[in-house]
Amino acid sequence: MNRPTARVLALLEILQAGGTRTVAELADRLGVDERTVRRYVGHLIDLDVPVRSVRGRYGGYRLAPGYRMPPLMLTDEEALAVLLGLVAGRRAGLVTTSVAAAESAAAKVRRVLPETLGRRLDALLATADFTAPARPMAIPETSVLLMLAEAARDRRPVAIGYTAWKGRRSERTVHPYGVVAHSGRWYVTGADSASGEVRTFRLDRIETASVLPGSFDVPEGFDPAARVLSGLAGVPYPHEVSLRVRGTAEQARHRLPPGLATVRELPAGPARDAAASGEGEGGAWVRVELRAERLEWVPSVLAWLDLPFVIERPDALRDHVRALAGRLATCADAVVDAAEGAEPRAE
Repeated sequence: MNRPTARVLALLEILQAGGTRTVAELADRLGVDERTVRRYVGHLIDLDVPVRSVRGRYGGYRLAPGYRMPPLMLTDEEALAVLLGLVAGRRAGLVTTSVAAAESAAAKVRRVLPETLGRRLDALLATADFTAPARPMAIPETSVLLMLAEAARDRRPVAIGYTAWKGRRSERTVHPYGVVAHSGRWYVTGADSASGEVRTFRLDRIETASVLPGSFDVPEGFDPAARVLSGLAGVPYPHEVSLRVRGTAEQARHRLPPGLATVRELPAGPARDAAASGEGEGGAWVRVELRAERLEWVPSVLAWLDLPFVIERPDALRDHVRALAGRLATCADAVVDAAEGAEPRAE
């Protein structure tokens, strides 16, 4: 919803509270001038909303007596989709507003539903629980998100003021190829004037944005979501890990969390070399590269991968893999005495 439309709806909500509102009062509450208020009133009249003009010293605008917004005519399935969509979007960290704004939107939808359906949905929202915890939100400006989405659709360049993760601020022009939501954050990816390359930017770090004249072409076959994931996998971390994994690229990508690693197919030569050196049987091999804040958690990822692998670097990872293997072996061999509360012991 663009800003003028939101303000027209805000005007309607003010008028529904009852009484006559002066033009000056409405202009102050909406943050616009009096001429714009009159234009918004014209929009409501065009929508068959009975706004009455009151002349005189205390004149202004009011709604015709008895007017109320008609109930929102949704089927049970449609109403459930709307309200659960608001709840799920907020829990997934995709809503670009505060929690209060999301709850307010849900309450407004609820108020215009038929009473019986509303009570049933209230019961669901009051009793429903979720197994996955809510994601923390990195909230970008709604206006920035919508502006970039329009610019990506219309292929218009955008000037942005951006603060990088180390706090360095820069001004640059971006050709937005697409807007992507991932793990509770919004990103825009596209050609960057500062580097001359395709870059990915977090929307919550964009301080200013304005559409520029001109246009651009998106490279054929460009996949914004895949580019964001590969960009996140390449973010610098203290440890760079490289592995050879026996399996297909599809198997490796399916078993690794998105954005964690880059997977590249290898020619047949390295696979034959691995088989000859006793590192594994022949077959398809891929190279997996990932970056980690701490090496200690990488062995658990490799265990979940459940494919034969060879560590290329760093050598320190080998000790962590051996340590996890030892702990797992100890737990597998442990038995519990028959006495209740006895400590497990190794066989």
